[in-house]
Amino acid sequence: MKIQIIAVGQKMPDWVKTGCDEYLKRMPREYDVKFVEIPVGLRSKNASIAKAKKQEGEGILNAIGRDDWVVALDLKGKIWSTEQLASQLDGWRMDGHSVSILIGGPDGFDDSVFQRVNQRWGLSNLTLPHPLVRILLVEQIYRAHTILSNHPYHK
Repeated sequence: MKIQIIAVGQKMPDWVKTGCDEYLKRMPREYDVKFVEIPVGLRSKNASIAKAKKQEGEGILNAIGRDDWVVALDLKGKIWSTEQLASQLDGWRMDGHSVSILIGGPDGFDDSVFQRVNQRWGLSNLTLPHPLVRILLVEQIYRAHTILSNHPYHK
C-alpha cells in the first residue's frame, strides 16, 4: 500500500526527520510511506494570504496521484481513534487505494484542494505544530498497522 504524506513546509528541524525515520524504518514492506514536501507560499506585507494558499494548493494538487484516495488533515475533520484509523487503513488497503494524506500550510488549504479531498481527518481538537504533526502521523500509521497485524506495540 502506497501512502504519501504531502506536507506544506520544507525546513523542518533535524529532530523531525529523526522522529519520522524511527517509525518509517519499523513499517513493513507492504507499506510504502513517503513524504512529499511543498514549498510554503510567499507571505509578506505585499503578498496576500489567498495567493500564498493558492500557490501551496497548486503544489499539493500536482503531487496527488490521479487515482489516490485523498485525506486532508483539517481542524473541521472527523476525529478518529487509533482503532478507527486502523479500520480506515484496512479499508484503503482492501480497496487497493494509494493514499495521499495532506498537511496544509500555516493558513490551511486553498478551496481548490478541498474539491479533490475524499475525507477530512481531524488529528486533535488541539492546535498542533507542523513538525509534531509529521511525527504523530507516521507513528499513528505505524500503530494502526500493529493493530491490524496483532502486534503487541499497541496495548
